[in-house]
Amino acid sequence: MSQGPFLEAKNLRVGYGGRPVLEDFNVSLQYNEVLCLIGHNGAGKSTLLKALFGLVPLEQGAITLEGKSVERPDPRELSAAGIALVPEGRGVFPGLTVAEIMKLGFWANNIPVGEQSARLEWVMGVLPMIKRFYTQRAGTLSGGQQQMVSLGRALLSQPRCLLLDEPSIGLAPKLFQDLAGPIRALQQERKMSILIVEQNVREALKISDRVIVMKSGQLIREGSPEDFSNNTELMELY
Repeated sequence: MSQGPFLEAKNLRVGYGGRPVLEDFNVSLQYNEVLCLIGHNGAGKSTLLKALFGLVPLEQGAITLEGKSVERPDPRELSAAGIALVPEGRGVFPGLTVAEIMKLGFWANNIPVGEQSARLEWVMGVLPMIKRFYTQRAGTLSGGQQQMVSLGRALLSQPRCLLLDEPSIGLAPKLFQDLAGPIRALQQERKMSILIVEQNVREALKISDRVIVMKSGQLIREGSPEDFSNNTELMELY
């Protein structure tokens, strides 16, 4: 019997103020897979990630995690189950130092005091650049540095699944490459599942196993990164 998906959403309806953004939406994320989700602004990509992490309530449909139904997705419970969200816009507190942000991460993920030092060392091994600005306030950091902090905070829980919402926003292509490389290496080493929403399609395809395209709350196309190598076709999807 083949192994089912790690995370799956069936017949989702999600919206704001009575207006649906996603309607009868289905998506699955396999074990040990990087799934890239692309589409125009307003297609519902970020809403999907928020729904999967329990930040937006489901109006209809179901989410299953490793084959078990999650009736009311809750961020704390999903975090405990090994899922981490890196939100769009980085979400770091500008007035706090990187060290203080990491302490908040320990608290949010219920990491015992005795394990915190080892967790931090592990994160620094994945993203060694953080050591250079560990004592600085997040508001003084560049966009790329803030993105590393946001990712590092998410990795403190040593998640089995990462939901990444547009990590390249505000970053030069080279900086996104610097971030994408360690993410892919970590994913392959730990057999993680990653769902990445990304506008920098070219770079995202390089680290993906499968691609889905959204338009106006619907999934309109699916394939391998090679299927989307034609730049003209890709632009037409937008």
